[in-house]
Amino acid sequence: MKTPDKWNNLVEMLFDQAATKGERPFLWSKQDEAWQPISWAETARRVAKLAGALKTLGIRPGDRVVIVSENRPEWLIADMAIMAAGAVTVPAYTTNTERDHLHILENSGAVAAFVSGPKLAKTLLPAVYQTATCRMVIGMEPLRIGQASVAQIHDLDSLLAASATSVEEARGWATFQRTDIACLIYTSGTGGAPRGVMQHHGAILHNVAGAGAIVREDFPPSDDVFLSFLPLSHAYEHTGGQFLPMSLGAEIYYAEGLEKLAANIEEARPTIMVVVPRLFEVLRTRISKAIEKQGRLPALLLDQALRLGARRYAGEPLAWWEGWLDRLLDRTIRKRAQARFGGRLKAMVSGGAPLTPDVGIFFFAIGLPLLQGYGQTEAAPIISCNRPSRGVRMHSVGPPMTGVEVRIAEDGEILVRGELVTQGYWQNPEETARVLVDGWLHTGDIGHIDEAGHIVITDRKKDIIVNDKGDNVSPQRVEGMLTLEPEILQAMVYGDKRPHLVGLVVPDPDWARDWAPAHGKTSDLQALHADTDFKRALAAAVDRVNARLSVIERVRRIAIADAPFSVENEQMTPTLKIRRHVIKRAYGTRLEQLYG
Repeated sequence: MKTPDKWNNLVEMLFDQAATKGERPFLWSKQDEAWQPISWAETARRVAKLAGALKTLGIRPGDRVVIVSENRPEWLIADMAIMAAGAVTVPAYTTNTERDHLHILENSGAVAAFVSGPKLAKTLLPAVYQTATCRMVIGMEPLRIGQASVAQIHDLDSLLAASATSVEEARGWATFQRTDIACLIYTSGTGGAPRGVMQHHGAILHNVAGAGAIVREDFPPSDDVFLSFLPLSHAYEHTGGQFLPMSLGAEIYYAEGLEKLAANIEEARPTIMVVVPRLFEVLRTRISKAIEKQGRLPALLLDQALRLGARRYAGEPLAWWEGWLDRLLDRTIRKRAQARFGGRLKAMVSGGAPLTPDVGIFFFAIGLPLLQGYGQTEAAPIISCNRPSRGVRMHSVGPPMTGVEVRIAEDGEILVRGELVTQGYWQNPEETARVLVDGWLHTGDIGHIDEAGHIVITDRKKDIIVNDKGDNVSPQRVEGMLTLEPEILQAMVYGDKRPHLVGLVVPDPDWARDWAPAHGKTSDLQALHADTDFKRALAAAVDRVNARLSVIERVRRIAIADAPFSVENEQMTPTLKIRRHVIKRAYGTRLEQLYG
């Protein structure tokens, strides 16, 4: 059997794996309250039929096709069919607004779009109708559109039923090479408008080869099972939760949603989970509270597990009686914790945002293997990952994967080179030239390589907020929209590694002077800052902006700055750009209190 470093493209990988695995289960989803599988062979048949249908509809090699859907088997089938037809997949978030969809459709020049059903079509279709290129929409479920418009509406099941394309025929179309573009994944840039990262087949195959080597070499062999719950529109899940299990011949269970994730974990019994730090933080709180409610003894056992786990992680030897206690904890609290995760978990791999070391040590202490990785959409996306055979270090993101070159620039920026690096941004040569220099990807992250060869990230050079779920948010875009409101003169949003955005605003003094007498308030601006009605008026302005933003961009709470940002107080540059680190130093405590 071929390995990812030998396959020419992702379609070839799927069809080869399906030929080997045959009727064994591949994709699992809940149907009528029961998990139902689709075999490898059936997946390949549906991909082939859909690829043939797309060609019949006029999809040509190089065309871009958008996917807007929750995680489900049809996501993978549509993705692979688009690629099998020689086209380029453009994943889009289910949380996108109409304006977000319009930007992606127009920027990519997409000619078609898949959408899961009527709910998500409500924001996609209005954007489709405003574009000049998108001429068809395919519903994974019937869309029940009242009448046709500029785009043809198709039903996925009908297209599959009408297609006679065989796996052998579609396999013959997979002649594209590793350098050919597989997908455009849009990620926020410092200028605000999301940029389409061109991921070529070789970049993703290079990624899954490196990640697959960790699975095969660092963990006991088994029939692997993945639980997919992070958005497949995110590069991390697209590669780590779809193509990595495909390369391993593993099964994929599609979670029903975050609200049912705990139950789905126990049912699917995954061996590997691709996760973000926020999940660990939530689970740590839940596990701790659940154990505390069980009484004094379980709480005492948890305390001992954490104490001994921290010592073992630090490499400190345990006393003879502590060794006995450690074995007791293996049979009690750790066994129960592992059972909550299905009982056969090899590793949870955290990426997309930085992981707090204390959270990692907590899971290490209760016997749940947790590995932190590092990556970027521009690197397909995995650059490095901790691995047990090299010693897990919670302060680091592990050594670079096989075939990845990393060096540190003079200013401390982490630079990356290898087949995993993007060919650039779609229709954006200026940003491409800025980020790619002599084959090196300038990550925008600051760090160093420690004595063990692990990458340690210490700061962020690029002006992007990454929330605790790994979503990228351009602060400048949100701030720009806030300052267009008459009530707000200046604004800075905040939320790196946090569950949502909060903001610091400077009220417009001219607006405030008009507002105060009209509402019977004092004209003293400093006194107004404490006025409840004044705060409500500013919050109403923020709410107007939030109505035009996606869920991850919305500013949930605000604080009022003591004074305008200025060059004189060093909170602005001479070119009138805000200096975030200075403002955070002045208002950091107040901003953190907004999460209370």
